[in-house]
Amino acid sequence: MKINQTHFQLKTILVGILFFQIQFGFSQETENSALYKTIISKDSLLFNIGFNTCNIKQFEDLLTEDFEFFHDKDSISDKARFLKTLKSGLCGSPSTYQSRRELVDGSTEIYPLYKKGVLYGAIQIGTHRFYETSAGKPEQFGSVAKFTHVWLLQNKVWKLSRSLSYDHQTVSSAPSKLTLFDNEDLTEKWLKDNKVPALGIGIITDGKLKQVKVFGELKKGVAAPYNTIWNVASLTKPITAITTLKLVSLGKWDLDEPLYKYWIDPDIANDPNLKLLTTRIVLSHQTGFPNWRRMNPSKKLDFKFKPGTQYQYSGEGFEYLRRALEKKFHKTLDQLAKELVFEPAKMNDSQLIWNDKVDLSRYAINYDNKGNAYEPVKNKTVNAADDLLTTIEDYGKFLCSVLNSDGLSKKVFDEMNAHQVKTKKDKYFGLGFEIYDFGNGEYALSHGGADQGVQTLFFLLPKTKQGLVIFTNVDDGYKVYTDLLLHYLGEKGQKLIDIETK
Repeated sequence: MKINQTHFQLKTILVGILFFQIQFGFSQETENSALYKTIISKDSLLFNIGFNTCNIKQFEDLLTEDFEFFHDKDSISDKARFLKTLKSGLCGSPSTYQSRRELVDGSTEIYPLYKKGVLYGAIQIGTHRFYETSAGKPEQFGSVAKFTHVWLLQNKVWKLSRSLSYDHQTVSSAPSKLTLFDNEDLTEKWLKDNKVPALGIGIITDGKLKQVKVFGELKKGVAAPYNTIWNVASLTKPITAITTLKLVSLGKWDLDEPLYKYWIDPDIANDPNLKLLTTRIVLSHQTGFPNWRRMNPSKKLDFKFKPGTQYQYSGEGFEYLRRALEKKFHKTLDQLAKELVFEPAKMNDSQLIWNDKVDLSRYAINYDNKGNAYEPVKNKTVNAADDLLTTIEDYGKFLCSVLNSDGLSKKVFDEMNAHQVKTKKDKYFGLGFEIYDFGNGEYALSHGGADQGVQTLFFLLPKTKQGLVIFTNVDDGYKVYTDLLLHYLGEKGQKLIDIETK
């Protein structure tokens, strides 16, 4: 009877709070307020440290003695029953089953509670997702639910007094609109909060492009369409790499043949190191060239070290390879790419040169982090390392062809995935692609792109034939990567983040 009476009292309190807000204009806390940050930090302790790692002590410390939990699928629990259920249920055997909770970005609302002008508590409202991991199986989405928490200040310490978890939706029945990136309004708000004008996402499953999502605006007041055209910066390099590797697979080009036979840059004509340059060395970024010669005070191409002895990311290396290919085949790189990559993959909206075919009405204008637009880069000659124009759908098709090794011999595909040079712990460069080594034979292929107003990235998981493509059109678009990786790649996404941030 006590539980039912308390339930009634809680409902009365919540209704009263809502009435008070309506009558007196009581507003929610902003994300920059001290109270908002405090409650979010307590939420993190409760779930990121407590729930996600089965650290029961966090719950014991953070829950009030008269704590009550209201669940729409499992009745009502007091503190003792809640902790007992947690220990014997969700945390009964973490090695065979583990649940992970994730707070949906942008869903949190926090309202202060005052008594005679003195802060005594706060209401937290939000949406959270739950993911499940069973022994020997990859993490899977379990459910999504709404929650309301009543936090109280007890002896100057914040404690969770009441927790309501409701509107649970399972994998089979959950409307996808409830989660970030599947809910257009929620995603648009999240983008505005992060000051990202436009976002494109491509999701690859079973080696096929299953979803394309585009959010935000091309420019103020103009919604970005499904087939938005993006400048993807250095995501050009994998196009050049696959074009070349297909020629190798056809027996028309050799990975280890010296490039000086076809092209010698005048700047290094008298340097003996030029005879060491090969396609393998270019595609694995071991040329010894700087990224761009324009960064050199003399503005001349030069070697910073002996080719093949260490790693140094270089756009100049790819341009050197382009010159050699064009001399050998008497075709421009854009012609070769069209024949070997674009047409086979049906990439009808991709090109390496800015010309009249570019549909300006679909082009994503590029911005700095203050909202100022950059002039589009209108390159009239092809660059092997930069400025590809493409769509999420087109680039997704390309990556699917890579996953499925279309047009590549087994030997060449294996060379592409081999660790050609180490760049940091558990990270390498193969041929045209970065490789993140998870251990036990599992790995990811990746490449990023960054220019003025461009931040782009993709990851491929060859073992499971999964992939994720991310395009943004702002200088600091990289700040949304973490949420996207965790949302779409789960545990593998976390591994990628861990390797990158080591």
